[in-house]
Amino acid sequence: MNATQQGQGMNASQDELDRFGALASQWWDENGPQRPLHDLNPVRLDYIRNRAPLEGRTVLDVGCGGGLLSEALARAGAKVTALDLAPELIEVARLHLLEARLATPGLEVEYLLTAVEQLAAERPAGFDVVCCMEMIEHVPDA
Repeated sequence: MNATQQGQGMNASQDELDRFGALASQWWDENGPQRPLHDLNPVRLDYIRNRAPLEGRTVLDVGCGGGLLSEALARAGAKVTALDLAPELIEVARLHLLEARLATPGLEVEYLLTAVEQLAAERPAGFDVVCCMEMIEHVPDA
């Protein structure tokens, strides 16, 4: 990893952001490079549901990527805020949400291009549930 962004408390590798950003256009392709995440998503959702009821709860999805888990959490009744540092992934997540609303009117996810450290400063009240799935291994100083 070459560059690490640590301004304003941010701990992210630019190499990792670039690598995942390059996959953005294929994020929702169930047979593409993110197929393992598509396959794992029902397991991740069940894991979270078994530990916390989601209906009506505020949920933060840190490192949301293209929004696979975020949308599933919203479909389960959670009020989801999802963040990532790769602009391409946030854009893909937002675009997919628009498409998903055609089949599920009212489906809402607040997608933010921001660091979790910044969000914590802006919203100190917190969330009922915080998810950070398949992300921590990509943080340089974890």
